[in-house]
Parts: sequence; structure tokens; C-alpha cells
Amino acid sequence: MLPINATITQITEESSLIRTFFFDHGFEDMEPGQFVMVWVRGVDEVPMGLSRKNSITVQKVGEATSKLFELKEGDSFGLRGPFGKGFTLPAKGEKVLIIAGGVGAAPLSPYAEAAFAAGAEVDIVLGARSAEYLLFEERFKALGKVYVSTDDGSKGIKGFVTDALRSLDVAAYDRIAVCGPEVMMASVFRFLEEKNVLDKAEFSLHRYFKCGIGVCGACCIDQSGLRVCKDGPVFSGVQLTGSELGKYSRDASGRRVKI
Repeated sequence: MLPINATITQITEESSLIRTFFFDHGFEDMEPGQFVMVWVRGVDEVPMGLSRKNSITVQKVGEATSKLFELKEGDSFGLRGPFGKGFTLPAKGEKVLIIAGGVGAAPLSPYAEAAFAAGAEVDIVLGARSAEYLLFEERFKALGKVYVSTDDGSKGIKGFVTDALRSLDVAAYDRIAVCGPEVMMASVFRFLEEKNVLDKAEFSLHRYFKCGIGVCGACCIDQSGLRVCKDGPVFSGVQLTGSELGKYSRDASGRRVKI
């Protein structure tokens, strides 16, 4: 469980607040949707989804990510993992819908590539605050049809991913994979629930992790008590019915924080 030393080989600036860090170690057996614990030396260890077998895509939101943004090629950080349960891969010929919001596109991009490689038909709904923050749009376009929504209308439909979903027959898909800000995922959850397709959907949750391996219980979710780090981070829509999704999470002390 000791972290390996990962040297940064390349940094790609996806937007003013999002960067992809490539490193010199490849997690060849990763499941799309799994995460790694990233040790930012002198600051903190935080969970991040893998955007490729050798990259993490990071949004600058706090102390640890701000410190990551100070690093340059040749610098390094520590990595443990990959951990957790990823998205369920489709069978050949299945129809897959991917719903990605903001930096939630990061763990969904390798899933889209794996689904395409497996012979599935892939459609993607990609949302962001504005055109600047649309993540991996060209990468997704190489795999299937992309439906874009932006909050400000700078590209695609003006509105949220749920607005883009209204033009699709979600019941026609065999699998639905969702990742993004929790408010967005909660809206998608309600939309899919109304369409009676929650049994086809999987959602990737983000919670505060301490150990990352299911020992400490800090990331247990109500009402089931399932551990996000070990039993997730990907859960089926049925598992999340009646849960805390979209309502609250917890801070480092375990107190509820309203979402």
C-alpha cells in the first residue's frame, strides 16, 4: 500500500482550470472508472479518477489540486491504486449512453474507448459550464455521436445535460454511464427514474476518502452503508435509490455537508 513514485512526463492544459498530467507508469489492468490515491507531497493524499492508464485529469478546486498545478514536467507525485469498482463493460452490439458533466468526462473517456473497442454503439452527452470547459470532446467524437450542452449556450444546447437528454430515447440503450458534479448526477438520476431505466444506469460518486481501501469507513453512504472507495465509486442506479445522492456528503470530520 506504499505509493509508487510517478514522474510527470507531459502536462496538457485542457482549460484554464483543468489539466491532464501524464506520468511514467501505466496501470495496464485498470477498469474504466477506477481511481488512484494521489499523494501531493507536503499537502494531502486525494482520490482522482484515471483518464487513461497513465494520466489523471485534474480540476483546480482546492489546496491539493492547486499544488499539483504548480508542478512541471519532470516533477513527481505519489500514486496508490488503482482502487474500487469501475463501470460495467458492454457486450458487442449493445448500445451505450455516456452522460458526462465537467471533469466527470475524465473517468468516462476510457470507458467510452473500452465500450467502442468491445463493439458497442456509443452515444455521448457532454456538458460543461461553457465551451471552454468541455472536456475531451474530440476524443469522444472519434467514438460516437456527441450531444453537447453548455450552461451559457456558448456551444451546443443552452442548458444542462438533462436538456440534451430530452431529445434521446433513453429506453433504447442497454447501458447508461454517468459521472459529473453531484447536483448534475442527481438531476440525471431523477430523469432516468421517471423514464424507468435506472436498472440500466451506473453512477460514479465522489466522497472524502481517508484510506481508499475500505478499512476506515469514512466514505460510507446512507442508507446502505456501502463504501464508495471499495464498493464503488461506481454504483448502479438501483443501489442509489433512496440514498444521500444529491443531498449531502461528509467533510474530513464526518459532518454532513449539504450538496
